[in-house]
Amino acid sequence: MNRFLSKDFLSGLLFIGFGLAALYFGRHLAMGTAVRMGPGFVPHMLAFIMIGLGLIISIVAVVTNNGEMAEVPKWKPITLVTIGIFVFAALFERTGMFPALVALILIASAGGEEFKLTEVLGNIVVLTILCILVFKIGLSMNISIINGVW
Repeated sequence: MNRFLSKDFLSGLLFIGFGLAALYFGRHLAMGTAVRMGPGFVPHMLAFIMIGLGLIISIVAVVTNNGEMAEVPKWKPITLVTIGIFVFAALFERTGMFPALVALILIASAGGEEFKLTEVLGNIVVLTILCILVFKIGLSMNISIINGVW
């Protein structure tokens, strides 16, 4: 088995990548000191921790060589969930939360192995109720459920 294609090694690289991305996007934040922390202190420290954990995971994966091989990505679910998120973002302000949620759930559900319309409709009902309870009622956010109606 190629130890550089194991799930452990690749997940370590993913940790390192996220840590480096956090350092890059937080580079403009002032660090400060441990006594007088700036807005970038905690993000930078968390990024360093992620990089350190990624290095440990990757090194252990290379040394032990007993991890599972990574499988080929399933592109249909990845693509449809990503498209669903973009459609949700595009519809949210124009049509309201309910139509955007319906589109998101329908598109993302189509990426699964089995698509059952009754389960998808149940998901739509439950997630819409939860979103209304959390965002509209609980957090009192100024979002419309359906534009022009509520």
